[in-house]
Amino acid sequence: TAGLGAALLAYAAFGLLPLRLPAVAPRAEPWAGPLIGLLTGLVTAATGVFVLPAVPYLQALGLERDRLVQALGLSFTVSTLALAAGLATGGGFGGGTLSGSMLALLPALAGMALGGWLRGRVAASTFRRCFFGGLLLLGAHLLWQGLGG
Repeated sequence: TAGLGAALLAYAAFGLLPLRLPAVAPRAEPWAGPLIGLLTGLVTAATGVFVLPAVPYLQALGLERDRLVQALGLSFTVSTLALAAGLATGGGFGGGTLSGSMLALLPALAGMALGGWLRGRVAASTFRRCFFGGLLLLGAHLLWQGLGG
């Protein structure tokens, strides 16, 4: 829980601060992409969060907004499937876990639809601040609970 909270705090801080990674040169993509994939896999295995360092890397590629959203969606889909495969092979879907996870997809899909609708109606800077502010609060809460608070 503390690791998950720390990962969310790091991602939220990166999103809220005016820090940006330098643009990734096209000649670096053949080695940087697999390296970032490996690091993202390690963070995901430890915390279940697959945004670091994949999302900052994808942002550093300089994709236009819709292509970035597509790349993020693809990355999250592949990461989710890999995480599910890992859980399945490790016996993580016993009891009611699978049915509970399937049920949890309903609000997740509703949230995705709402986010897509809001993305076109709210200023990007406002959406960004609200999104990362929410992640910051969630990460702080999880870190606090994980540390015994």
